[in-house]
Parts: sequence; structure tokens; C-alpha cells
Amino acid sequence: GVKLTSLSSCAGCAAKVGQAALREVVRGLPVCQDERLLVGSDTADDAGVFRIDAKRALVQTVDFFTPIVDDPYDFGRIAATNALSDVYAMGGRPLTAMNLVAMPVDKLSATVIGRILKGGAAAAQAAGCAVVGGHTIKSVEPIYGMAVTGIVHPKRVVSNASAEPGDLLLLTKPLGVGIATTALKRGLAAAGDALLRKAVRSMTALNQVGAAVAEARLVKAGTDVTGFGLMGHLASLCRASEVGAEIDAAAVPVLDRRVLALIAAGCVPGGTKTNLETAAEVVDWGATDDVRRVLLTDAQTSGGLLLCVHPRKLAGVLTLLQQGKTLAAAVIGRITRARRPRIGVR
Repeated sequence: GVKLTSLSSCAGCAAKVGQAALREVVRGLPVCQDERLLVGSDTADDAGVFRIDAKRALVQTVDFFTPIVDDPYDFGRIAATNALSDVYAMGGRPLTAMNLVAMPVDKLSATVIGRILKGGAAAAQAAGCAVVGGHTIKSVEPIYGMAVTGIVHPKRVVSNASAEPGDLLLLTKPLGVGIATTALKRGLAAAGDALLRKAVRSMTALNQVGAAVAEARLVKAGTDVTGFGLMGHLASLCRASEVGAEIDAAAVPVLDRRVLALIAAGCVPGGTKTNLETAAEVVDWGATDDVRRVLLTDAQTSGGLLLCVHPRKLAGVLTLLQQGKTLAAAVIGRITRARRPRIGVR
């Protein structure tokens, strides 16, 4: 059979258009003035939030990308988990999803395409989300993802515009899946190897804890860490909240020790290199070495949540993270007062 990753020019969330280029594209678009729109595109948040009534708001998102692993079922699970994550990042719970499918039907059999969709369905089912249909077109590269609609209480929305100085920054998944999957694409790691198994486990872990901490009123600011890397998504949060941040590079969890060795050997995805260039605008790296700089800007696919937690609420949040069996629960820094968005790394 055909290796899925051999059909994609850039894999997973590394396929995203760079942050700087994206800001240029959306700059001229009209802003929606509807007062029911609680979160729109102006703050570059993870999803849109639209109020229905005093107790209910819709959370809407869409996400799709090219294959990041060769196993069709795993690709489907990862793409769906990643799309569902945006709803959890806003504090919501997914209700329905629609498949977005673009496939080179001359190169991939109906069985392989079916396996991708079954993977997506399994992730949606685990999230208690109904897959209600979708749309399919022919394409040169395989592309799969979902448009997801969720629900949230209007007063429990977690947004990237609500961070406050003094908040602790808590990360729920380790970094490094971009490096790991690039190793697969370049033949530096095999599909069954422990590094890739860890990466798939991380990318298919649902971020349901985002809804749990919001419903318990423990968190009101945060984002998920995907294609723009930890620094890119934190920079968006700092811009939207008009704050700065400090990160302790040594406290940031790594998927596997091999990730650092791979970075040192030059195994870095194109999306990560773009992120590193963009980070120069807002990040003061200090004495941080090159390997850690790459790790902190690595394009994550279906990454963890970055939660802003008031110190008094930390114990409650850590309890929920433990109950939710998140892959990490690392305090990696804090939000600071700043006239303009700056991130200091030490």
C-alpha cells in the first residue's frame, strides 16, 4: 500500500499558513458586529462562540490537514481529536461533527479512506460527539478533518483574551510531536518505534479536561497548542489579553529525550522553522539554547491545553487534571504585566 505521509507535502498542523502571513490575509476582512457573537475571529482564538440564550452558546470550529502518520486509522483519530480540541479549549463540549474529506482517489483505495473515517468516528464517539455527515472532493493530497459544533455556558467560556497578570501557565501535554513525526517522514524513526507510539498516544488524547476546568469555574483563560507552537499560541493569548508572559524552559515537558537529539541533528519541520522566525517579534530568548528554542516553537498537531490558572485555584485544577489522566500537568511559567506582548524565556 501507499505510505500516507509520502502523499503530503507538509504534515499535520505544520501545514498551517504561518501566523504573520495569516494576520496579513485576515486584516482586511469585515468584522462581525452581532452582539450575540461572544468570541469572533478578531482575537485569533481557537473557535467562535455564539450566544443562543442566557444559558447556552454554540462553539464552532473547523480543522483539517494532510497525513502526519502512515496508519490511516490513526490519521483519522488524530485529525478528529485535533478538531474536537478547539471546542474543549473554549471550555465547551462537542455536540456534532461533519467530516471534511479530500482524497486522491486514484492512489488510495476505498478501504484506506474508510479506515481514515473510522478513526475519526472513533475519536468523536469517545468525545460523545455525533458525526452527522460531511463532504468529499477529489484532491492531489489526502486531507481530512472535521467541522465541530459544541456547547458552552456563556459565562463559562475560556478565551485567550481573559488572561490576567499573576496567572500561572499550565501545560497538559508534552511538546515534541512535530519533531517525532518529521523523523518518521525522513526515515529517522519507524512507525512502530517507541517515540512514534508516544506521539500517537499524545495526539489521540482528548482535551476533555478543558470543559471540566471551565465548568468548575477554575479557569477562564487559555488556548490549545497546535500548529503555531507553544510560543505562537502564547503570543496570540498575550496579544488578545494585553499581557506578557515568562516561561521557564526547563519546566516544559518533552515527549521523549530523543526529541532533543533529533532537533540537534537538524530534524525540524518547516512549520516549526517558520514559527521560530515569527517568535523573534515577541520572544526574548535570553540564554535559552537553540534546541530548546526549537522545542518551544515546534508545530504541534493535536497538542495540549495551555491554561491560565490563578494561584489560589491551582490545587483544584491539578486535581481535575489528575482525574482526567492528562499526559502532563506542568506549571511552565506565568502571565506578567506588559505594555505590549512580550514573552521572556529563562
